[in-house]
Amino acid sequence: MMKEAIAQAEEALLHTYNRYQIVLDRGEGVWLYDMEGKKYLDFAAGIAVFALGYHYKDYDEVLKMQIDKIMHTSNYYYNMPAIEAAKKIKKISGMDRVFFTNSGAEAVEGAIKTARKYAWLKDHRTDHEIIAMEHSFHGRTMGALSVTGTPAYREAFAPMIGNIRFAQLNDIQSVKAQISDRTCAIMLETVQGEGGIVPAREDFLREIRHICDERDILLILDEIQCGMGRTGFYFAWQKFGIKPDIMTTAKALGGGMPVGAFLMTEKVGSASLAAGDHGTTYGGNPLATTAVSKMIDLFEEDHILEHVAETAPYLEERLDELVEKYDFIESRRGSGLMQGLVCRGAVNAVISRAMEKGLILINAGASVIRLVPSLIIGREHVDEMVRILEESLTELAKEK
Repeated sequence: MMKEAIAQAEEALLHTYNRYQIVLDRGEGVWLYDMEGKKYLDFAAGIAVFALGYHYKDYDEVLKMQIDKIMHTSNYYYNMPAIEAAKKIKKISGMDRVFFTNSGAEAVEGAIKTARKYAWLKDHRTDHEIIAMEHSFHGRTMGALSVTGTPAYREAFAPMIGNIRFAQLNDIQSVKAQISDRTCAIMLETVQGEGGIVPAREDFLREIRHICDERDILLILDEIQCGMGRTGFYFAWQKFGIKPDIMTTAKALGGGMPVGAFLMTEKVGSASLAAGDHGTTYGGNPLATTAVSKMIDLFEEDHILEHVAETAPYLEERLDELVEKYDFIESRRGSGLMQGLVCRGAVNAVISRAMEKGLILINAGASVIRLVPSLIIGREHVDEMVRILEESLTELAKEK
């Protein structure tokens, strides 16, 4: 049954993904089930999307109620779910202006346009530059791809949008070397995701913030994967109190609904995009923003950030045990419930073996096992994940 479904998919879908050979059918809590009924412990959460797992209390019902009212209006009109969601995300982020998108890549596109318009209004030059980071990942659209610091993703689609320079994350001298009188923004992920789960250091962020303030350069922080509670804070930059001028968010923002946003300070919002500069047909629709609003409510009502702060140290402890026990695992890095096991070699075989045993993991680059589970996991789920991962590592070592 599953093989037949996969064969049909390969005939109909454009082959831009090398998918794992299972067809997922439903989810419950932190568990997924394929179409043949096999159960999997999910430590990927749809790539850090399902912050509250599957069918979290009250979440589904609110969306069903909104479907019965209205799903879409377009941005020619106001709608109350978008207004409420905007108020709530402003409150948790400390930012001042919000633009809702349909995805993280669209949020990045909006952030780039905002930065360039802000700079253009100052001097009407069109040669402004953005500094992004090597090994970063910001999305697959042309603008987002242009600031993605992995040449292999970009080379087949050249030319990219112009005037993008790249520096090294956590190397302030490399950033300074790229700054010129044309620099309008510095952009980075507060915790690099696809680049291998690499957090930006506090001293690095603080120095960049200082440079931006000194030169009126905009700091753009990409919180698409590391935001919405994953590090124990609503947004990872809040751990250090180093506020960006523009911020992007998506993934867990809607808890499963496709929705993203870019946010900015009043200083930027009042001197950048104006009527006619940017738009989206679906962005900020009542259904998506109902999901955003309910997610924020549930985070507060059920103390999700506190739960992450309690659970993350245990996950780190158990992962550190694996580092000590297995030569194949070189180190652990990450923040909160966004963790990576850096391995000595490709991790595909480990991920595949774990999946056979009922554990869903994903990679971040060829040699990093990425763990981005739902934020509601408990110690028992961490223990089960470690048990299966240990079995997989031991078996593969014996087979060599």
